[in-house]
Amino acid sequence: MTHPKVSIIVPTRNSSRTLSACLDSISGQTYKNIELIVVDRSSSDETKKIAKKYTNSVYDKGPERCAQRNYGVAKSMGDFVAIIDSDMNLSPTVIEECIAAISLPDSVGVIIPEESFGEGFWAQCKKLERSFYVGVDYMEAARFFRKKDFNAVGGYDESMVSGEDWDLSQRIESHTHRVLRRTRAFIFHDEGHISLIKTIRKKFYYAQKFAAYTRKNTTHSNTDKQTGIAGRYWLFLSHPRKLFRNPIIGIGMLFMKTCEFGFGGVGYMIASLRS
Repeated sequence: MTHPKVSIIVPTRNSSRTLSACLDSISGQTYKNIELIVVDRSSSDETKKIAKKYTNSVYDKGPERCAQRNYGVAKSMGDFVAIIDSDMNLSPTVIEECIAAISLPDSVGVIIPEESFGEGFWAQCKKLERSFYVGVDYMEAARFFRKKDFNAVGGYDESMVSGEDWDLSQRIESHTHRVLRRTRAFIFHDEGHISLIKTIRKKFYYAQKFAAYTRKNTTHSNTDKQTGIAGRYWLFLSHPRKLFRNPIIGIGMLFMKTCEFGFGGVGYMIASLRS
């Protein structure tokens, strides 16, 4: 097939602020054989109304995003699936490049690098942080797969709320003994207005859910790299020109990550004691 169908799955939850831009970016792809599926989770805002302007395939599913993603794939008709969050905007050539990348020998999935944007000082810190992860295989996860490979490993693990992207990519690689490729085109992740308190609370919440990932992937070679605090700081500090190009943003990012690691560690320990 020269132009196989690609099903793009977008899970939503009160996503009205970002959804139009996300779906516009999907509509504007240079690759045109695309099926759009939106899977909502009991939104109380205008999310569904916005989604229905772009596609008739709007469904309801919960309780979390893994179940939404799996449900969307089950409803899809494409040979390939792309999992895109509702606060992401795709560069115009993303899907075209994904098809080219997965067509290469031994390809099983495609990583689409991300760049953050948002409002305020802490959003600039988050943008800087995410820039260090581009091209670092153990920190990035694939979002584009053959549907048959996705189904062969059972899709996303619905017991996970954190680390599920890494888990799926690693299972598909292990199952097929093939490799992940990557695009040059970026996804732009709309962080909105970030406050320090907001990002700490988010990290605390997801850290409490992260034990499910670490228990399942204890022996995987990536787990220590993904969870190791010293390694993360080394990733930042080994590029001092980049880190301190704007010294205020660089110091702010390090402070933000220290707060996240601290509160995340507390959340993880609380969850471990409860289990």
